[in-house]
Amino acid sequence: MMYRLVADLAMAAHFAFLAYLAVGGFLAWRWRRTIWAHAAVVCWALLSVVAGVDCPLTVLEDWGRRGAGLPALPPSGFIDHYIEGVIYPEQYTGVARAALAAVIAVSYGGYLLRRP
Repeated sequence: MMYRLVADLAMAAHFAFLAYLAVGGFLAWRWRRTIWAHAAVVCWALLSVVAGVDCPLTVLEDWGRRGAGLPALPPSGFIDHYIEGVIYPEQYTGVARAALAAVIAVSYGGYLLRRP
């Protein structure tokens, strides 16, 4: 039961991380200091995609799943398991990444334009 809770909390934290990645720049329009937290999230996401660095949340969820007797996440990780092929077709991964990058760029552009 404890392992399953860890796995579920890690999965929820991962979805929260991705949601913040998408909208955190817009939140910084109102709460300006949060731009630094969002920049760190963007840097981590870039590092994960470009260099293939394993996310600690994926490692934690996988540990919890195994401890709970559930199948491990696929070697490709969280995104491939929960997002690709579920929210958008796998062949549109590049498009999804580009759209996310555009959303982040727009949010940062708005942040800069709204500077006092």
